[in-house]
Amino acid sequence: RTLAMSLYGDLDISVIDELPPGRKPIKTVHRYDGNRLKVFRFIRDEIEKGRQVYVVYPLIQESEAMDYKDLMDGYESIVRDFPQPKYQISIVHGQMKPADKDFEMERFVKGETQIMVATTVIEVGVNVPNASVMIIESAERFGLSQLHQLRGRVGRGADQSFCILMTGHKLSNDSKTRLETMVATNDGFEIAEVDLKLRGPGDIMGTQQSGLLNLKIADIVKDNDILKSARHYALQLLKEDPSLSKPENLIIRHMYAQLVKHKNIWTYIS
Repeated sequence: RTLAMSLYGDLDISVIDELPPGRKPIKTVHRYDGNRLKVFRFIRDEIEKGRQVYVVYPLIQESEAMDYKDLMDGYESIVRDFPQPKYQISIVHGQMKPADKDFEMERFVKGETQIMVATTVIEVGVNVPNASVMIIESAERFGLSQLHQLRGRVGRGADQSFCILMTGHKLSNDSKTRLETMVATNDGFEIAEVDLKLRGPGDIMGTQQSGLLNLKIADIVKDNDILKSARHYALQLLKEDPSLSKPENLIIRHMYAQLVKHKNIWTYIS
C-alpha cells in the first residue's frame, strides 16, 4: 500500500539502492524438505568457520489447522543433530517472558550460542554481524515483506551470507512466485512491486493494507510511468490554475465536479 500511495502522489520516494560499504549481497536459495541433510551439513560448515545461524519458524507449536513446521518440534530435531557441548542453541519466541527472551538473545549476540531457533520476533532490531545463515522453515507461509525483513538479519558483516528458504513440495502459484522473487533479487523495490501485484494495494483512503483496487482503466503496477507523468502534469496544472477557472481547464473542472459525487473516487483514476 505504501508503494501504491507513493505512485498516487501522497508520498515521495527516496531511493537507497546500494548496500552499506563492505557488505555483500545475500545469496538466497530455495530448498525442499528432502534436502534437509545437505542443509544441516552446510550449517555445520558455516559454524566450523566461526559463523552463527538463524532458524526461523512460522509457528511456536504444532497446529492441526495448518500443516507447517513448528518451532518446538524443530528445536528438538536441531538439538539432536547439533548436540551439546559442541553446539549451543538459543531459543526465542513470543510466549517467553521478556527477561528470558533478552537472556537468550544476549547469548547469541555474545557468540555463546551458534544457532538461534526463533519465530518472527527476530524480524527487526537484531544486529549480529557474525550471523551468516538465515534458514526460514515453511517459507511459503510468509509474505514477501516478512521474508525480505528476515533475510535482512544476515549479511550485516563483511562475510558472505546466505538465506535458505525451506518448503514442502505442495506450493500455490503465489507461493512459487514469492520464493522465485526472493531467490532472484535482493532489491526491496522489485520485491515491493511483486508484492503489490500479488496482494493488491488495499484501501488507499482507509486502513486495509492489501486487497484489490479495481481502477476503471489504469493498472497501478504496469502503468507506473504513466501515473507518475499524470501526477507531474496535475501538479503543474494546479500550480498554474488552482481553481481550474481558465477556459481551457473548464472541462477538467466539470469532470472533477461529476467525480466527487461518487463515494469512492479512487477507482475513477486513469
